[in-house]
Amino acid sequence: MDLKSRIDNVYERVEKACAKSGRKIDDIKLVAVSKKFGIDKIEEAYNFGLRDFGENYAQEFRDKEREIDKKLNENISWHFIGSIQKNKVKYLVGNTSLIHTIDSFSLAKEFNKRAARLDCNVNSLIEINISGEDNKSGIKPGEVNELLNSIKELKNVNITGLMGMAPYSDNMEDARPYFRKLREIRDEIKVHAKSFKELSMGMSGDFEVAIEEGATIIRLGSLIFGERPY
Repeated sequence: MDLKSRIDNVYERVEKACAKSGRKIDDIKLVAVSKKFGIDKIEEAYNFGLRDFGENYAQEFRDKEREIDKKLNENISWHFIGSIQKNKVKYLVGNTSLIHTIDSFSLAKEFNKRAARLDCNVNSLIEINISGEDNKSGIKPGEVNELLNSIKELKNVNITGLMGMAPYSDNMEDARPYFRKLREIRDEIKVHAKSFKELSMGMSGDFEVAIEEGATIIRLGSLIFGERPY
C-alpha cells in the first residue's frame, strides 16, 4: 500500500470511530509520527494533506526542522512526543507547536527559562504513566494536581491537557480502561480550567478505542509511513 492509500485508510477508520462514538472528525488531530523517516517522506505526506508531525528525538527533530523546505515548514505543526533531557530543550523551544511529555517541574522550569529568553510561550501536555509500567515515562496519576499547581507560577509554559500510553496488546480493547482513566483525570481538571481540554492518546494499534474514549490527538507512525527504518 502506498502512502496516499495508507493516509486515506487511516482517515476512513478515524471517521468510523467518530461516528461510533458520536464525535466529529474535526475534533481529532492526527499527528504523523515521522521519527526515523527522512525529509522526503515528510514532504510527501505534507503534499497529501498532513500538517501535524511528531518527533521523538530532539537532535533528529532539530536537523529535520532545519533541512525541510522553508515554505513547508511554515505550515507544519511540529509535536514533540519523546522523553526530553533538559539539555535538549533548547532545540524545541520556539520550533514546536506542542510538547506532549512534560513530566516534572524541573523540566517545565527549563522550558520556561528558554521560552522567556525568546519571548515566547511553550504549549505542553503533562505525560501520565497510566499503565503503571516501569519502562514508561510520565508521572503517577495522583501527582498531576501537585505538578499543575507548581507549573502555574511559570509564565511561559501553558499546559493544555494530558498525554498517556496504554500497555501494548494485540487486542485494542485492552487499552480502553487506561484511556478512560486518562479522560476522567482530564475531566476533573477541566471543571476548574476550561482550556485544559487536550487528550493525546492512541497509537497505530489502539487509536480507534482512544477516539471512542475521548482522544483529541492521536499519534500514528507505522499506519501512515509503513515499517520504520532502523
